[in-house]
Amino acid sequence: MLDVEKSATAPTNDDNKFPADALSVPRQILFVGTICTAMFTNQCGMGNTIATVSVVGETFGISSEDSGHLSWLVAGYSLTIGTFILVGGRLGDEIGHKRLFVAGMLWYALWSLVAGLSVYASNDSGYVLFVCSRVFQGMGPALTLPNGLAILGRSYSPGPRKNMAFAWFGASAPFGAVAGFVFGGLFATLSWWPWTYWSQSIALVGVSGFAAWAIPPASQHEAERERQPWTVRKLVATFDVPGMVTGVTALVLVNFAWNQAVVVGWQQPYVYVCLILGFLFGAAFFYVELSTWNPAPILPLAAFNTDIAFVFACTATGWGSFGVWLFYVIQVAINIGGSTPLQIAAWIIPIIPVGLTSALAVGKLLGRVHASNIMLVGQIVYVIGTALGAARPPHSIYWTYFFFSVVAMTIGLDTSFPSATVIFSDAVPREYQGMGASIIVTVINYSISLCLGFAGTIETNINNGGHTNIDRLHGYRGALWFAVGLSGLGFVLSIAFTGVVYLRGQRKDTP
Repeated sequence: MLDVEKSATAPTNDDNKFPADALSVPRQILFVGTICTAMFTNQCGMGNTIATVSVVGETFGISSEDSGHLSWLVAGYSLTIGTFILVGGRLGDEIGHKRLFVAGMLWYALWSLVAGLSVYASNDSGYVLFVCSRVFQGMGPALTLPNGLAILGRSYSPGPRKNMAFAWFGASAPFGAVAGFVFGGLFATLSWWPWTYWSQSIALVGVSGFAAWAIPPASQHEAERERQPWTVRKLVATFDVPGMVTGVTALVLVNFAWNQAVVVGWQQPYVYVCLILGFLFGAAFFYVELSTWNPAPILPLAAFNTDIAFVFACTATGWGSFGVWLFYVIQVAINIGGSTPLQIAAWIIPIIPVGLTSALAVGKLLGRVHASNIMLVGQIVYVIGTALGAARPPHSIYWTYFFFSVVAMTIGLDTSFPSATVIFSDAVPREYQGMGASIIVTVINYSISLCLGFAGTIETNINNGGHTNIDRLHGYRGALWFAVGLSGLGFVLSIAFTGVVYLRGQRKDTP
C-alpha cells in the first residue's frame, strides 16, 4: 500500500509536458505576448498594404480601375501564407517550433525590406519586384503562425489557461490590422509609403531577438530532440516530400488561376490549364496522403474527424468573406467615397476595444460553452457585417453602416478563430499540434486569397470596364454581395455542426 502511495505522489514524466503552466504570471504574459506577435505581424502585413494599395499602385503606374493588378498586392501575400503554412508546421514538428518561429520573423523582415526597395525600380519591374516580395513575405507568417500555435498547444495543459492563450492569439489579429492601417496611412500620407515596409522590417528583427529569449524551452524530451542537429538527408527521410510537392503545387496553381483570371481573363489558355493541373495535383496529393506506403504523411487524414470537416468549411467561408469585405469596403470608401488612408485607419480603430472585449469573453466561455456554439455566433455576425458593408451607400456617414459593420466583423474574427483552434487542437494527437495549427491557419489565409480571386472575377465581369464611378461601384458591390453569400453558407454549415454536436450529446446522455 505504501508503494502505491509513493508511486501516486512521485513525479512522472508528464510533469514537464506543459512547461508554461509552471511559469510566473509576468513570465506567462511575456511568453503569450511574444507568440501573439505572429498573428499581429501577419495581419499588420495585410492591413498596411490594403490601406495603401492605391498609393502603391500609382507609384507603379497602375490606376484604381485596374483592380486585378491591385488585388495581387494583397492576394500574393495570402497565397504563400495559406500554401506554405502546412509545410511550415510540419517542419516545426521535425526541426523545432522555436527555431522556425525565430527564423520566420527574420525571413519576414528581409522581404519587407525588399518590398520597400522596389520603389527604386522602373514601373513594370518595380511592380513585379513588389509582388514577388509580397509573395516571399508571406513565407514568414507561414513559419511563425503554425509554430506559434504549436508552441501554445504544447506548452499549456488543456484548460482555461490554454483557452485564454488561444483567445489572445486570435484577439491580436484586429490589433495588427489596425496597426497596419494606421502606420500605412501615416507613412503614405505624411511621409513616403516605402517606410511602411522598412519600419516593419526593423520591428520584425527586434521581435525575432526577443522571441529567442522569451519563448521557454519545451518539455525535457522535446528540448533534447530540438537540440539534436538535423541534416537535409535526415529531414528527407522523415518528411513527406511527395506530399509537400503535390500539395504545394496544387494550392499554388489553383490560387494563381483564379487571381490571374481577374487580370487577363479566362480566355487565356494558360489560366484554365493551370486550374486543371491544380486539380490533378490535388488528386495526387490525396492519393499520396492516403497511401499505406507513406509512413509520415504531411497531412495525416486518419487524425481528422467529422467535427474538423465542419470547422474547416465554416472557417473557410467566414474568413473568406472577411477578406473580400475588407478589401472591397475600403475600395468603396477610398475610390468612390473619397476617403483617405488616414481616415480609414481611424474608422478601423474601434476593432481594438471590440476585439479585446470579445476575446476576453470567448476565453472565459470556452470550456463552459461548447466551441460549436461560439462558432455559430461568429457566423451570424459575419452575415450581419458583410451585409452592412454591401448595402452601405458610398457617401453615408461613418456611424451608420461602416461602424456597425466593423464591430460585427471583429466579433466574427474573435469568436471563430479561437473556437476553431480549440476544436482542432483537442481533436489531434499532441505530436501533431504543429500540423493541427497549420491546418486552421492554412484555411484562413488560403480562403482569403482564393475568395479574393472569386470576388475579383465577379467584379470585372459586371463593372462594364470600370470607367465610371457608377460602374466601379456596381462591381465592388457585386464582390461584397458575394461575401454575404459566403458568410451565409458558413452560417448554414455552423447550424448543421451545432445540431450534430447537440444530437451527439443527447445520445451520450441517453441511458
